[in-house]
Formats: sequence, C-alpha cells, structure tokens
Amino acid sequence: MEGLAMLRQLIGEVQELCELYGSSNYIHHQPRTQLLYHNHHLHHQHSHRWCFLNFEDDSAEDGYCDVITSSGKSGILKTMEPYEPPPTKKSRKERNRGKLPGTTSSAELMEHEIWKEFPEDLFEAVIARLPIATFFRFRSVCRKWNSLLDSNSFSQHCAQVPQAHPWFYTITHENVDPGAMYDPSSKKWHHPAIPSLRAKTVLPVASAGGLVCFLDINHRNFFVCNPLTQSFKELPARSVRVWSRVAVGMTLNGNSTTAAGYKILWVGCDGEYEVYDSVKNYWTRPGSMPSHIKLPLSLNFLSQPVSVEGTIYFMRTDPDGIVSYDMVTGAWKQFIIPAPTHLTDHTLAECGGRIMLVGLLTKNAATCVCIWELQKMMLLWKEVDRMPNIWCLEFYGKHVRMTCLGNKGLLMLSLRSRQMNRLVTYNVTSGDWLKVPGCVVPRGGKKRQWIACGTAFHPCLTASA
Repeated sequence: MEGLAMLRQLIGEVQELCELYGSSNYIHHQPRTQLLYHNHHLHHQHSHRWCFLNFEDDSAEDGYCDVITSSGKSGILKTMEPYEPPPTKKSRKERNRGKLPGTTSSAELMEHEIWKEFPEDLFEAVIARLPIATFFRFRSVCRKWNSLLDSNSFSQHCAQVPQAHPWFYTITHENVDPGAMYDPSSKKWHHPAIPSLRAKTVLPVASAGGLVCFLDINHRNFFVCNPLTQSFKELPARSVRVWSRVAVGMTLNGNSTTAAGYKILWVGCDGEYEVYDSVKNYWTRPGSMPSHIKLPLSLNFLSQPVSVEGTIYFMRTDPDGIVSYDMVTGAWKQFIIPAPTHLTDHTLAECGGRIMLVGLLTKNAATCVCIWELQKMMLLWKEVDRMPNIWCLEFYGKHVRMTCLGNKGLLMLSLRSRQMNRLVTYNVTSGDWLKVPGCVVPRGGKKRQWIACGTAFHPCLTASA
C-alpha cells in the first residue's frame, strides 16, 4: 500500500508537469535511473508511444501506463485523479505575502477573537502539564504567564498533575558549585544558578515536595531551596551543636504539597536529634532515644534515609538493620535485619511504600549490582532484580565503588573504578536499566568523572521554601 501511494503521488506530479510544459519535448533521457512507460489509449492520438521517466526530473505524460520494473515484470496502474499532498502549515511570511500593510484577513480576526475568549483557567491547566523546561521558555511570552508561579489557581492545577519521574540533584567529586540536575525524561543535564548558595559549600541531604534540603560542609547550618524557582530559606540555628556527621530526613505535613509545611529531622551517632517544623520555624527536641536502641548509632552515611507515609528509615550497622522515626507520633523503632553476604556500598531506596536495598555483590573477581526488597513480616531481604550480566562483565576484575542517589522509585547509580566510570538509572517499578549521558561542566567542557553525593526530588514549580 505504501508503494502504491508513492506511485500515485509520482504520476500526479508527472501530470502536473505535462500540463505545465504542454508537450513531450521537455522529457530528457537520462541513463542513470529510468522507468519505461507505454501509452495504451489516448483520446486524440491513435498511435502507441514510449517515453522515459527520470526520477530527478519527475516528468511523464500518460494517465494509463505499463511500469517496467528492474526484474522485467510489468503491471498496469490507473490514475483516477492527480495526487494532492496533505496540507501543510504555511509560515507567517507566506501567509502575509501579497497583503497590503495594515490589512488583516477575516480569518485572522476570527482566530484572534476565539483565542481572546479562551478561558484563563484552561490556559493554566494546559501550562501546568507542560514539561518543566518548556514552561520556563513559555514564561518569557508575557508578564502574565511569568507571574503564574505566584497564582493560587495555578498551584491547584499543578497539584492535580500526576508526579512524573524524579529529578536528581548531584554534587560531583570536583565539588563544582552549585551542582547539576539530571532530568531522566529528557535525558538532559541542567546547571542551576542559585545565587544564595553560590558562596557556600553545601551538600544535598534530603528532599520532599519539590524542595531540597542542604547542609553546609561543617554540619552547622541547614538551607532549604527549590532548585527550579530558586525559592530559598536559611533555617534557624540548631539548639544543639553537633560536630560529628548527621543523617537527615525530610517529610511533608499531611498532603503532597508544601502548602501545609514540612519537617526536617537530623540524628547523630550519639543519639542526639532535633526536628524542625517549617510552620513554627524553629527546632525542637521531642525527647531522648529509647534505651533499646543500641548506641552509638553506626549510621550508614552512604545511604540516605527514606520516608514512607511520615516515617523516616535510617540504615545502621553493628547490628545490621534499620532505625525508624515517626514524624507524627515521635516514636523510635529498631529492626534487626541481617545484611546479604558479600555486600558492599549498599543504600536504602523506596518505591510505593516498599523499602528496597541496593548494593554491590562482590565475590572473587565478579561484581554485580543487586536489588532487594524488605520482607516486613520475616525481617529479611529478598532479592528481586540484578543488573544485566552483559553490563556486569565490564566490572570483572576491577575494584568497583558505587554511589546510589534517589529513593523515589527511580535510582541513579554512579559506578566507578580506575579504568571506568558509568552512570545508570534503575526503575524499580519497570525493572529497566538505562545508561545516563555524561555530565559536562558548562565552562571548559570537561566531563565530570563521578557523582559524589546527591538526592532525588520531584520537580515542582509552586513549592515554596
């Protein structure tokens, strides 16, 4: 059917050329690519005639013709009417050609009247569903569209849009401020310009509702920022000075937006912890850690905490397991869960309320990335997936290290050794493994070698710090 349509188009173009030039004298004989046509019947001529068709000139005369193919077989095609190509959109220059200056057609006036009466709420509903990068281009159309971020109705439309894949806010080993963001939908890297963080050395430690929580390198001050809109807030000073490393978790108050506020929890290895409430704008010490939780906490700082329905889960060692804190009730719990054998560089992840474990299994010279799911009833890790063998062969005989970013159902894995550097994503729901393009520094064009730390966050245009 496709070949028949192409022949119809070709014969229609031939007929148009014949009508244009009026005779067969214009036909050229080219030896390179030719078709042989035979005229069966003409109303004004009673002799048989042959003509050659050149694909470059696209010229022929007959409505009925025999097609002689390269194999020598012939077939008869009948053209009922010239082929008309589908209508194409004309450029503004072509539409305005021949018009007098200052004149407007009735169609354009009608089109203007229609769009002028287009409901504003529908504009916001459509724009709220645009890709993030497209939205920021549309903001330059007019001041009204640029002010959508401050509109309550636009915030409601954004809240109705299902959350897409999370983005990744990353810091490389070179610590190039202010970091880089990866959009897995478009497979592109973005380099945010956050003036408030430019003079600070900070690390992304947690996220919730489109906001990313940063902690300075000296573990003294916290900052919350929307990397897309640059909404920024420096949190008040903590009442407890902790100079050791801390693990940080972040949750929303109630729903899936930041309108009701958010909470941030930090916990140290000695059991000290505090909770920040954005509504009250201060830190509180709800109490002390229960005695049944062994101290000091040997927290796995390579693993970011994960949050499930207001509860934050931390990974610990000695003994191996998980420590959880309920941000609503303030209750601590501890779960002793044996780690899989030969496990290194492991971290927690979460997908739809399921707690996952991602890590490297290294035995002899073979290394593989494996995925486990927590069996809550038996408190055991059950293997559910692993990286394809053809990818794991690249790790054979190499001392591979892994950094895992993200806990929102989509993971980014930074795999590195002296001989290689790989970035891949893993979709917990679909089980798809995809390679990530290299992140290039905006100035200089040098590829970053590997990701040092980062967090996953759901991009939200209306989230406010």
